[in-house]
Amino acid sequence: MHEETDLPEARNRGAGTRQRILGAANELFYEQGIRATSADRIIEQVGITKVTFYRHFRAKSDLVVAYLEQQSAAERAWLESTVHDGDPLATARTVAAGIGAASCSPGFRGCAFINAAAEYPDRDDPVRIAVDVHRGWVLDFFARIAEQSGTGDVGSVANQLMILRDGAMVNGYLGESPAVAGSLEAAYASILGG
Repeated sequence: MHEETDLPEARNRGAGTRQRILGAANELFYEQGIRATSADRIIEQVGITKVTFYRHFRAKSDLVVAYLEQQSAAERAWLESTVHDGDPLATARTVAAGIGAASCSPGFRGCAFINAAAEYPDRDDPVRIAVDVHRGWVLDFFARIAEQSGTGDVGSVANQLMILRDGAMVNGYLGESPAVAGSLEAAYASILGG
């Protein structure tokens, strides 16, 4: 009986450790690059043993996938929060403003998914699959905007919106961040007929 009462506490500690590992990975992978960040560096930053690390993540690639899934959940939630039902142009403007604000923030290093894809070119790698799943979701999000705009070619418009998003994120990282939001908003408006 005593062991059962200790189990939830142990699970909570384990979940907390997993989140600390993910937090360190989030910071280090984004700042320094995924391949440049060793599991040992994350272990050191979190202050755990290798045994504890590998209890939560069997391999570094498992951690990378979990990091990307966490990034994906956050970006999905943000994109969903930008939706103005029935007003695709207002949604696009909100997306543009958010990308512009992010690209002007300290430490901005571009899109975590574009960065990961550059480091993992093999499309069969689990990391690259996680990237592709997320990007597929974002493309579907843009397809919903395109559909609401009444365009005749939803797929083409969604692709254009995605390409503009990608370009804006890269442009912001390369130092043109103050102009990103306005330029992206104007491009989205042009495509959506606004």
